Amino acid sequence: MTTDSLPNVTFSNEFSGLDVSDTAFALLDELGTVVGWTQAAERLVGYGAADIVGCSAALVVPSFKATATTAVFVERCRAKNGWPGATAVRHRDGHLVDVSLRITALQGREGTTRWLASLADAGAVSGDVLSGLARGPLLARAPIGVVIRDTHLRCMFTNDVMEQHDGIPAHERLGRRLAESAPGATAEAIEALMRQVLQGGATKVHEYRAWLPTTPGRAHPFSGAYHCIEGADGETVGVCVISADVTESRRMLEHIATISKASTRLGETLDVMQTSQGLADLAVPLLADYAAVDLEQSVPFGEGPAVHLGTSPSGVPVLRRAGQASIHPGVPESPLTCGDSVPMPSSASPLADVLRTGKPHLEQRVDRPWVDGHPALARRCRETGMHSLMIVPVHVQGSLLGLVTFVRTDNPTPFQEFDLLLAQELVNHAALALDNARRYAREQTAALALQRNLLPRRLTGGTAVETASRYLPADMDHGVGGDWFDVIPLSGARVAFAVGDVVGHGLHAAATMGTLRTAVRTLADMELPPDELLAHLDNTVQRLAEADGDDLDSVPGAVGATCLYAVYDPATRVCTMARAGHLPPVIVDPQGLVIFPDLPPGTPLGVGLGDPFETVELELPEGSLIALYTDGLIETRDGDIENGMRRLGSVLAEPGQPLEELCTRATDTISGQASCDDTTLLLVRTRSLNATGVACWTLPNDETSVRRARNLTARQLTTWGLDSLGDSTKLIVSELVTNAVRHSTGPIRLCLKQHGALTCEVSDTDACAPRPRRARSTDESGRGLLLVAQMSRRWGSRLIPEGKVVWVEQGIPTTSGPRPTSRSPQSRAA
Repeated sequence: MTTDSLPNVTFSNEFSGLDVSDTAFALLDELGTVVGWTQAAERLVGYGAADIVGCSAALVVPSFKATATTAVFVERCRAKNGWPGATAVRHRDGHLVDVSLRITALQGREGTTRWLASLADAGAVSGDVLSGLARGPLLARAPIGVVIRDTHLRCMFTNDVMEQHDGIPAHERLGRRLAESAPGATAEAIEALMRQVLQGGATKVHEYRAWLPTTPGRAHPFSGAYHCIEGADGETVGVCVISADVTESRRMLEHIATISKASTRLGETLDVMQTSQGLADLAVPLLADYAAVDLEQSVPFGEGPAVHLGTSPSGVPVLRRAGQASIHPGVPESPLTCGDSVPMPSSASPLADVLRTGKPHLEQRVDRPWVDGHPALARRCRETGMHSLMIVPVHVQGSLLGLVTFVRTDNPTPFQEFDLLLAQELVNHAALALDNARRYAREQTAALALQRNLLPRRLTGGTAVETASRYLPADMDHGVGGDWFDVIPLSGARVAFAVGDVVGHGLHAAATMGTLRTAVRTLADMELPPDELLAHLDNTVQRLAEADGDDLDSVPGAVGATCLYAVYDPATRVCTMARAGHLPPVIVDPQGLVIFPDLPPGTPLGVGLGDPFETVELELPEGSLIALYTDGLIETRDGDIENGMRRLGSVLAEPGQPLEELCTRATDTISGQASCDDTTLLLVRTRSLNATGVACWTLPNDETSVRRARNLTARQLTTWGLDSLGDSTKLIVSELVTNAVRHSTGPIRLCLKQHGALTCEVSDTDACAPRPRRARSTDESGRGLLLVAQMSRRWGSRLIPEGKVVWVEQGIPTTSGPRPTSRSPQSRAA
């Protein structure tokens, strides 16, 4: 080796990116006894050299007590690349100080051993990310050369790294001064600097260049830090020289900065597969020529990993390729594609060893014996030139999420310990992003399952309408929303249909959606008109929000939900609808004319403005198409709602097309427009009841109407071939007409409807709904409605502007003759 002074020699406290002026050093013997101390160590723990030299290091390092001797402790540290990680030291006044601890083994003459312990105050680390990494384990584990010299500057102890820095073997260095081992001006300058340290005690830093035999013709920059070592009585006993490769340190800092900045991109998406691919893309070519990310098969679906570190799994986990990258086009290093199952090699392979132990694996030169056991792998190694390998586990909170494999092919330099440290740092960043994505996927899977279970599985429009629907959840970056729809059969062949949207995404939105859908069904069973139903629903949402507000730990209420509710009567072909802040429906007549009805918008549910909702009645031609939808179907990132509504209308303006085909066409057309919300579409095609399936009469309000109603009912049932229902229906009609005569003053209207069921409706001018009661043995009345309930499938009442309608529904026997019910455009055309 030859050395030469730099043109401008500078002295500072900065040492290859590390502030060493505050780094404490202690020299220990084989038994862990302190034999050398520095002033920085005194400032850190409060003990002077006279207090600590000759005592066990366990006096200030409690973790030393966990092992039999310090030698055992440092041997374990050396097995972990010389870095046990963060620990705590006990200050002289009793409090604990968090530090970064490093143990370096030193060899002396005749096989003697010393240990150099370096401690840096972890609390002094800057909040800056790069500074924190520089003071953290990455640079702390970087290769450093150590030399301990006595007061005559003779080398007493050194480590193996020092030979890599200046090319001087240990046997040529031990017992000699630097000027004897490497004569030259630089050696003399450095010895003069060491004498200043011995005399004054202050730490000095010196940069120099060296021409090593391994790099002839090129100067290699190094930095040396020189610390005074004190003995038992505080006298100077030597100098500790710490040497670092400036090029390696700077390269490490550059890589750390790159990882620090680039790894933030890994958290920009909540998709497990995208995060995995981002990790592979980041690793190539920064660390490797080829990288593969393999995850436990349940992780992409948000489920918990099956393997826990430090335990032996009952079976080999199934890994699937989640991301891969290569400097070569087409990734020739692997035949797998993302999503493929990763074949498990033999138990002797490093992959199996990492799965078993959960510890990273570094193979500077690929060990051919285990490779040769897999002919296909051995052939790819030869063809692609794979020669060096690292496998790093991806783990979070003791659970193994997967593995990342790093391979070098074109880069001839084998992986070093430094590369493994960088790979671990990169994977640790990615593990947090993957765990967040996994948790998000789990929540989204649960929300989607909840929403699908809460949405109707089968739509029943009866004889009134034909229906079809689509629901497409939002992409994973936005999550499942609170969109819902429903079709609710009502009395008298009528049908209600609704669509709504809860603001927000995730489990809370899906659960609130289920609550609103249940509330709408409950209110619909009360036969409320659309405006009154929305008023009650608005009150329900406000109460839900107030209940959530009482719980400080709960999520916000469902303020901002929207809803559109409509009721269609096939007997009159009248559709009555109202909306609460929801988008208006699209109506297409049988000729293909598209209209958007002028329906008052109303305020969203839960806002609490108190404005009344308004209804609109539309008489629709038979075969009209009504489309109810949420904004995710028509609203895009780069388009407005009105354009989306017009586009939807143009897609639906094709009379006679099957509803399922129209649903598919509409969702396919809009979903290609980059929607960022749930997509919901409900299509309803109206039918009308055949005139022969409806019979209505107006009766006077007197006792004679009861007998006449029975006779009219009997004749109509005979016409329809429903004589088997004659006795029960006449009894029902008698009871309903009798109640109307007793409790109302105006005319009475009797209607019979045949629509897959037989419905009997009696209308009167009294707005009070009938209520069944348990009659006592002495009562002469009160049993009529109980008999009606026993002889019918269901019964109820609803309010109308003129009063009320009491209705009773009976099932029609399957053996009955032909019974005209309703007609669709197709049947009418036939």
